[in-house]
Amino acid sequence: MQFTSFLQDGRLTVALTGEIDHHRAKSYIQAIAAKIEAYAPAVCVLDFQEVSFVDSSGIAVVINALRQMTRMGGKLLVTGLREQPMKVFRASGIEKIVDIKEAVR
Repeated sequence: MQFTSFLQDGRLTVALTGEIDHHRAKSYIQAIAAKIEAYAPAVCVLDFQEVSFVDSSGIAVVINALRQMTRMGGKLLVTGLREQPMKVFRASGIEKIVDIKEAVR
């Protein structure tokens, strides 16, 4: 699992990489939760630009971050989705509860 993160003006951006499947999801969930807890941002952006694959575990990553941000009174954004992850997210209906932006390619 690799990712980078930075905080700027109350906005935490977490740039995820690679594939998010059941092998990696738990680590991502824990790492993102720790960042949100440490920085208490008003907005958390999950950047999926470098994510090539997600399965239903990728949805769990987003839902866990959404729950944590909602408890804190913050907002979650998901950006940079490529075609395959976007198909999975659309099929789940998650775009009804999370602001999602596709990658521009």
